[in-house]
Amino acid sequence: MSLYNRQKIVDSVPQKGFFGHPKGLFTLFFTEFWERFSYYGMRAILVFYMYYEVSKGGLGLDQTTALSIMSIYGSLVYMSGIIGGWLADRVLGTSRAIFYGGILIMFGHIVLAIPGSLSMFFVSMVLIVLGTGLLKPNVSSVVGEIYSENDNRRDAGFSIFYMGINLGGFLAPLIVGSQTVMDYSFHLGFAFAAIGMFFGLVLFLATKKTNLGLAGTIPTNPLSAEEKKKVFTQIGIGIVIIAVLAVIAVSMGALTIESFINLVGILGIVIPALYFIFMYRSPKTTSVERSRLIAYIPLFIAAVMFWAIQEQGSTILASYADKRTQLDFAGIHVSPAWFQSLNPLFIIILAPVFAWLWVKLGNRQPTIPQKFSLGLLFAGLSFLVILLPVYYGGASLVNPLWLVLSYFLVVLGELCLSPVGLSATTKLAPAAFSAQTMSLWFLANAAAQAINAQLVKFYTPENEMFYFGLIGGASLVLGVILLALAPKIQGFMKGIR
Repeated sequence: MSLYNRQKIVDSVPQKGFFGHPKGLFTLFFTEFWERFSYYGMRAILVFYMYYEVSKGGLGLDQTTALSIMSIYGSLVYMSGIIGGWLADRVLGTSRAIFYGGILIMFGHIVLAIPGSLSMFFVSMVLIVLGTGLLKPNVSSVVGEIYSENDNRRDAGFSIFYMGINLGGFLAPLIVGSQTVMDYSFHLGFAFAAIGMFFGLVLFLATKKTNLGLAGTIPTNPLSAEEKKKVFTQIGIGIVIIAVLAVIAVSMGALTIESFINLVGILGIVIPALYFIFMYRSPKTTSVERSRLIAYIPLFIAAVMFWAIQEQGSTILASYADKRTQLDFAGIHVSPAWFQSLNPLFIIILAPVFAWLWVKLGNRQPTIPQKFSLGLLFAGLSFLVILLPVYYGGASLVNPLWLVLSYFLVVLGELCLSPVGLSATTKLAPAAFSAQTMSLWFLANAAAQAINAQLVKFYTPENEMFYFGLIGGASLVLGVILLALAPKIQGFMKGIR
């Protein structure tokens, strides 16, 4: 997208109207609020639904398999952002991609809400994966479009937007998980998730014209008529080949849950690497943009390490809350799903503090690489604190406040890394690949969860000390290395701070 078009989009958006930020931030804030409500409401109970017995309303899967599927599902959700980013950049524009994605997500949750077989479960997963790939990266990309490149409100705007994400994430486990897990009414919980996405679609349609102006309506690198025919033919052939290979693999017994988990694990590493190479070598990428891509690589690796820890809140720590934690506390019975409200709750409380802090510090604030290193240090500590109750209490049930502390520490890291990463991605992205670079940012989460699908296989209550200690220690070491390299990385950013 040319600088002229970028400025034209900014000029079309009312620049005051939502806490001193562009009015379009209201639309994007609440659209993402409802999408995250639906996603986190579903996610809060999904792992329990998979490994609870059929007599308790679950699917009766083995717990290790359920944890791996949960990680692979999360990986595919973020991996599908490649498709969503490409379609937004080349065909649909981000606004239409957001709308179509919301529809797919809503129908995916409706399928989950209908009692059915394991096959129906996988159908719902496909719908939600594709829908989130269309919606998630493109909402964030539009946030970047409503600010000019040098607008000092940009980082604070992403922090406010991030608070909207987490407000939905906070309420969803409380509402969906309050009785769902204890009463085994999983399908009712999934119905709440579908309703949440419906509200998000209605709000987006009702406010986008007046609040967003041209933002999201202009594909940054549209296909020509000749390119469309060629590309869509290739896509059609590719889908047919994949379908045929899948049928053959299933008939031969080669495509199992385990082999699929391994395949996604490989793709989680290979796809981001190919993405970096493609954008770096593209003739549409300038020399300055190539330098910024080099700077982005260590940030991406740091993000993978961080999300590998943070995303285990819905797998390992969810199981830990269900089976290793005292759930009768202070006179109330705690649903294990409630612990997944802790992360967004702390973000809601602390996001305005961090947004204020970055604005207050101005040019004196830590650089982007320094903020990422802080994120890794806090993430590592969040796993290391779990060692204390394990060391002193052994196999006995753990006081839930240890989990609260763990979630609190990882949130401190998240606020140093995640909203800053979103903002940095919009600034470091090559102009011809703006939405696709945002998809690349989400691929860090995809890679992390693909790795997690393998890591969770090694977790047992007997080796908790080794499991939490090794992963937490690795994050601390990587954080120190990144901090030492921060000045060098900053130099490759060519003026971006």
